[in-house]
Amino acid sequence: MASGVRNPLFLTVLGGVIALDFVTKVIAEASLTRIPVPLVGDWLRLQLVYNPGAAFGLNVGAHSRWVFTVLALVALFVLISMVRQTPPDQKLKLISLALISAGAIGNLVNRLMESRGVVDFIDVGIGALRWPTFNVADMAVTLGALALAVVLWREGRNPEALVSKGAGAQEAS
Repeated sequence: MASGVRNPLFLTVLGGVIALDFVTKVIAEASLTRIPVPLVGDWLRLQLVYNPGAAFGLNVGAHSRWVFTVLALVALFVLISMVRQTPPDQKLKLISLALISAGAIGNLVNRLMESRGVVDFIDVGIGALRWPTFNVADMAVTLGALALAVVLWREGRNPEALVSKGAGAQEAS
């Protein structure tokens, strides 16, 4: 069995994204308000928003905080299982899993620490056409999921390589 959880690349990406997410949320709470601050005209603005739900404002009512906490914990369990199965030479897969895990951890910790909701502060759009406000953890989950989709798609197109890698990893154990 591979031990991706102790892989330095995985741990570096995981720790770096969690730290960046935490620091940016602290700065956002300390310096932003609900009034948008333009960075690149109307296209990119900073604005403090507390999201009690999940991505894209998905909300399941009064118990959203706890429902999404449980879902994040289940997702982290699945992600760690995937990391443990990933050989150390599959760097893109480890990076993508680290990004998703770090984003999940960042928003989970923020959700538990902040009863108003997860701190979001990056606002992108034009005029009234705006993407839902997001944060560094959201970007990490999105980029990691896209990269993981590519990795899994490539693995699915080349099952012989996957079988030989799996056999080589098992022999090395």
